[in-house]
Amino acid sequence: MAEKNFVSKILMTARKEGQWRTRCFPFAFILTAFIGGAYGGNVTYDGRSLIIDGEHRILFSGSIHYPRSTPQMWPNLIAKAKEGGLDVIQTYVFWNLHEPQQGQYNFRGRRNIVRFVKEIQAQGLYVTLRIGPYIESECTYGGLPIWLHDIPGIVFRSDNEQFKFHMQRFATKIVNVMKSANLYASQGGPIILSQIENEYGNVQGAFHEKGLSYIRWAAQMAVGLQTGVPWVMCKQDNAPDPVYHGGTNFDRIASAFVTTSYYDEAPLDEYAGLIRQPKWGHLKELHAAIKSCSKSLLYGTQTSFSLGSRQNAYVFKSNSTECAAFLENNEDRTVTVQLQNISYQLPPKSISILPDCKNVAFNTAKVRTQNDRSMKSYLRFNSAEKWKVYKEAIPSFDDTSLRANTLLDQISTAKDTSDYMWFNDNSPNNAQSILSAYSQGHVLHTFINGNLVGKPQPHRNASFVMENRLNLIKGMNNVSFLSATVGLPNSGAYLEHKVAGLSRVKVQGQDFTNQAWGYQVGLLGEKLQIYTASGSSKVQWERFQSSTKPLTWYKTTFDAPEGNDPIVLNLESMGKGYTWINGQGIGRYWVSHTPIPPKIYREPTSSARRRNWEPT
Repeated sequence: MAEKNFVSKILMTARKEGQWRTRCFPFAFILTAFIGGAYGGNVTYDGRSLIIDGEHRILFSGSIHYPRSTPQMWPNLIAKAKEGGLDVIQTYVFWNLHEPQQGQYNFRGRRNIVRFVKEIQAQGLYVTLRIGPYIESECTYGGLPIWLHDIPGIVFRSDNEQFKFHMQRFATKIVNVMKSANLYASQGGPIILSQIENEYGNVQGAFHEKGLSYIRWAAQMAVGLQTGVPWVMCKQDNAPDPVYHGGTNFDRIASAFVTTSYYDEAPLDEYAGLIRQPKWGHLKELHAAIKSCSKSLLYGTQTSFSLGSRQNAYVFKSNSTECAAFLENNEDRTVTVQLQNISYQLPPKSISILPDCKNVAFNTAKVRTQNDRSMKSYLRFNSAEKWKVYKEAIPSFDDTSLRANTLLDQISTAKDTSDYMWFNDNSPNNAQSILSAYSQGHVLHTFINGNLVGKPQPHRNASFVMENRLNLIKGMNNVSFLSATVGLPNSGAYLEHKVAGLSRVKVQGQDFTNQAWGYQVGLLGEKLQIYTASGSSKVQWERFQSSTKPLTWYKTTFDAPEGNDPIVLNLESMGKGYTWINGQGIGRYWVSHTPIPPKIYREPTSSARRRNWEPT
């Protein structure tokens, strides 16, 4: 239970004088406790808490990642977070979105982090800025821009001069953007904490001595940026002193095999931040109960003792009147315990909170709020007349301009501009042949002379082999492989060494790897941007037929319903592809690999509009 972890965290967070470390979760809106409030303050810390303007306070923090919602949604999301009892909004900073090309920055639209932080400030909340710049966060390539992959000699997240140079340059850029808008608490702004790196303890051992020297450098570099607020590290036990909502993965920012929904179980869901009960109400009550224990938690002396074989009490007492207790039951059955000669029933696997050491204000297992929301079907796209289709062209070797006498790595070649990459070869007639293709992608389609051979082979494994029996024609045959990645990897050491795509090809045992290959990055429909109003007119759309070939684009239009309720697009009847609405990419879908239907669009607007829907 998140609530149980949360209370344990309050009891165990700051153990060591002069060190501050946070435990972090890779998904949004799981609560983090900062025991530690007003703008324009001096932010410090001691062995117990954050201190702002000399005052210790308990602050509750939750995650809202600005690019995973639209700017129009931010005020409502933040307001609901505040209503739920939060004091701090934490967000990652997405390097790949802000610097998609080296030296070219983008802070517009969903990337407008200054507007986001100012909206948080306007609603009276604080901010934790998790700069990273490696963030993981189910984001493709861990949030690192793909162009880093091509820097000669670079080793990500290690004591490597090339990586450190670009990491420092980006961290400095973000800090200066925040400073120029006066957004740090030392300037009167809402940012009270910053984070450098993320969950480095998971990979540090792989870098040996260069891991420790890198993390020391990262801490020194961050402190040298002089933000006027403390820095933290996540999952880093040896962090050097003085450091240390759900949403939607729009476009193609989701990492490998991650759905468009980002943390679908958050108290505020991805559909315009609708409240998810009973979780939201349950956590709101938890926040209130903890806040009522503030004086005892912040100034009291902690004692802990056993109440039974698997039951414990944690008592905080500051004077004869201020006392708070947390009674913990780790068994799978209800038990009765005594504290100060009073009996308490503790439900299985729960914690009871007693703000006065006498009366139970909250128990983590007792849920009082209920789910009261529902979805209403508005429109079904089940009529063939509503659809038009465009069949993607399958290129031949002669159609390609990029050539190499070997198989190229898809990540290095495509540079994350598309999920798709064509590998084309001319093969001589060998009548009945066995084709063996070794892939390090997620999906592989094989075409012989423009015809699909066998079924597309999707795999979650790092590599796989696909074999097909071929019937070739006399003369030369065009062999086309379409390799598809469903996001790039986002974690692990030596991320820069990861490869994808076709790695080896054999025909009847003969190795075709090191011979002439032609390449095309992406689909023709992507290049022509046929998902936009202007690009759609560049191709000939046809009427939908009962059966279609693979690699087919579908297009339809619909009117948005009146009102402010979010719109959800349910694609559970589809197979695998990508969806745009009015030219905006709203993410991938792959229903057979998705436990929850990818319901991936909402439009917080009161006016009905004409929509174009063009999935591949």
